[in-house]
Amino acid sequence: MIDLGLSKLAIIGVVALIVIGPEKLPKVARMAGTLYGRAQRYLHDVKSEVSREIQLDELRNLQKEVADSAAEFQSDVEHHMTSSLQEVESAWRGDIQPTAPAPTASMDNLERKAKDFRRKKLVRSSAIPAWYKHRTGGKTRVLSGAARVRKFRPGVKSNVSFF
Repeated sequence: MIDLGLSKLAIIGVVALIVIGPEKLPKVARMAGTLYGRAQRYLHDVKSEVSREIQLDELRNLQKEVADSAAEFQSDVEHHMTSSLQEVESAWRGDIQPTAPAPTASMDNLERKAKDFRRKKLVRSSAIPAWYKHRTGGKTRVLSGAARVRKFRPGVKSNVSFF
């Protein structure tokens, strides 16, 4: 790059004033400014276009990687499904005896966990009657933040009634 300091710009201005003349110098300076602005806009457009192309190329590479991993995952799933299907078919024909899994937890404990899970899921859903929520101890309504503050700080006065 050209290193233009204040002294060099002053010399260029004096030479331009002598060569061009004081009448035409403002027009030439205006024209130089507009050409400089156009050049800056053109360079900015070129830089943004190159940047968009780079991003598009990165997206294409990412799409290719995702497609490859999806195809690999699909082939793994198909392989496991066919092997599982073969095991089930051989067990159905009686070729091998299915082994019972070793009990790690008691069945009562598992049944209780399943029942609690179903109950909690049922309580969370919105179509549950209020009497059921009261009986099971679930939430009966949703309070906004302001309503909760008012509920727990009864001394705070407000013009708005929440209930």
